[in-house]
Amino acid sequence: MSKNSTDLHLADPSIDMSVWAGREDPEHDSLRWHQVITPVKSDSAPGAALLGFASDAGVARNQGRVGAAEGPRALRKALAPLAWHRSAPVFDAGDVSCHGNDDLEAAQQRLAERVAALLAHGHLPLVLGGGHEVAFGSWSGLARHFEAQGGAQGEARPRVGIVNLDAHFDLRDPSHVRSSGTPFAQIAAECHARAWPFRYACLGVSRASNTRALFTRARELNVLVREDHEIDTLRLDAIMRDLQQFMARCDHLYLSIDLDVLPAAEAPGVSAPAAYGVPLALIEPLIEAVRDSGKLRLIDIAELNPSFDIDGRTAKAAARLIHRLTLDS
Repeated sequence: MSKNSTDLHLADPSIDMSVWAGREDPEHDSLRWHQVITPVKSDSAPGAALLGFASDAGVARNQGRVGAAEGPRALRKALAPLAWHRSAPVFDAGDVSCHGNDDLEAAQQRLAERVAALLAHGHLPLVLGGGHEVAFGSWSGLARHFEAQGGAQGEARPRVGIVNLDAHFDLRDPSHVRSSGTPFAQIAAECHARAWPFRYACLGVSRASNTRALFTRARELNVLVREDHEIDTLRLDAIMRDLQQFMARCDHLYLSIDLDVLPAAEAPGVSAPAAYGVPLALIEPLIEAVRDSGKLRLIDIAELNPSFDIDGRTAKAAARLIHRLTLDS
């Protein structure tokens, strides 16, 4: 797929940049995100590209509390005043919107087109959710990109590792209903259909929030699982070694962060707040390891629900995660 053929899907021509506003400091070298970010264009130099997925249809199907469709805007507002510590550019690629529950599958395909276009232009897509149904659209865009290339770098079967920081496996059976609880089961099925390896690590899983059937499914799929109570200061080094071994067996990485992996006190504004969770201080070293691997191709952040976000805590936590992921390593 040539870059010219992807230009129509690169960005939303009606990108609203008004959300990118904030204080401007008089000191030299005191830039903030809102002063640096620009709309993505077909001739933009490769950089990080923020793409919103304004959807909570999957959450509604999953009988969760809705409101995540407003997540992308809230996350941009939280990012706007953060200090700029990056040399490579960052762009806003607009939003993909989902208009009601019946539009979910079509919205995921529109997201896939936009992700694939950004990848074709050399960008690192950073998708802002939205419910975790975003993951199937994000991964589908990465798969389209590899297929358009005839396999990444000549690979017939790209070895893509998915690192999901999440209280939930999201491996529910999609034959009943496709929702925010099924994206990684859908991805596993797509990998099987393509004869691609399915490599999935789910870190921060809550046993109280996942049935025995889901743990069985995870074992059958050979998922690297670390439960929330296992991720503590004393065991972080061992978990980091497990993660490094997982990444070593992959050529490309897709990082998905469901904000409900954080404790409810740190992330109250999500579709399903965590009673226990993994603190931000322990999440950051894990995402930094993925960032520094040299293999990261795609990021999404899911389940920010501004309707329930006390003092903007969840949006600020999500913005900090993006800030850490986009620092020059």
